[in-house]
Amino acid sequence: MNVKIVGTGSAVPKLRVTNDDLSRLMDTSDEWIKTRTGIENRHLAVEETTTGMAVEAAEKALRQAGITAEELGLIVAGTATPDRFLPNLSCEVQSALGAKNAVAFDLSAACSGFLFSLNTADVYLKSGFCKYALVIGAETLSKIMDWSDRSTCVLFGDGAGAAVLCAKEADAAAQPEGILGTVLGSDGARGMVLRCDNRPVNNPYVKNDTALSYVSMNGQEVYKFAVKTVPRVIEEAVKKAGLAVDEIDLFVLHQANYRIIEAVAKRLHQPMEKFPTNLQEYGNISAASVPILLDNVNNHGMIKKGSKIVLAGFGAGLTWGAAVLRW
Repeated sequence: MNVKIVGTGSAVPKLRVTNDDLSRLMDTSDEWIKTRTGIENRHLAVEETTTGMAVEAAEKALRQAGITAEELGLIVAGTATPDRFLPNLSCEVQSALGAKNAVAFDLSAACSGFLFSLNTADVYLKSGFCKYALVIGAETLSKIMDWSDRSTCVLFGDGAGAAVLCAKEADAAAQPEGILGTVLGSDGARGMVLRCDNRPVNNPYVKNDTALSYVSMNGQEVYKFAVKTVPRVIEEAVKKAGLAVDEIDLFVLHQANYRIIEAVAKRLHQPMEKFPTNLQEYGNISAASVPILLDNVNNHGMIKKGSKIVLAGFGAGLTWGAAVLRW
């Protein structure tokens, strides 16, 4: 069974916030942010919601795939910032799309969320559960940022990306297509280097401060984790797919920091031309980062039939994942 991505879509808020804009709100500068991260702009929600952006991205992916929402049998949404605890994001998307035949659930793996969701859908489709699945990565990170913490808040943006997957019987005489190999991992022992607490227990027997928690991050530890883990997991996934790293045409990586992407390219001995980026415009959008970049390169003609692509993400948990595809 081949499971292929047959449609992609993305959506970001209208408000575009530059580094200079942020420098008027806090003690920072365009040079400080750009030289350390490569980020120049980010899009922040004003009227937009996680659900609304996810629905817009999903509708675009469905149009590109040429199918209706009713043909979907599965919706998996990777998110750390849904609009509400209940109902979950995927069920809200299901309702908005009219995907009445789909099973819908969310998956939380932070910046690796799209990769974990993609792998989950891949397993469902290869089991014969259904023919079409919708995988979403969507975040409104601006609502969990401490906007007085200049070391963290300047890194993140809001947005959503989506992909439609299709299961087809494999042609024994042809090369395998679609998702060829996936590797995932987690290390909870190091999880507290990137955290955001939920509500504390607060009931008639326990009284706690119900003030909101915001994202906190040990940037150096996250950087060291990423530059060591991402090349390794990519090499493992490529080997699992029966390919060599030199055969990969594009590496679509989580857009956290340009220096991390450069370090990964160097460790893999690959040219930066193989590593498209959009963090200059969008910053880090957690689970939405990889699917938005995938949609960008897809719609700019950077992928053609037969292209060999790596998708890779890493983030809080700590979690990481990589998938190898032949388009």
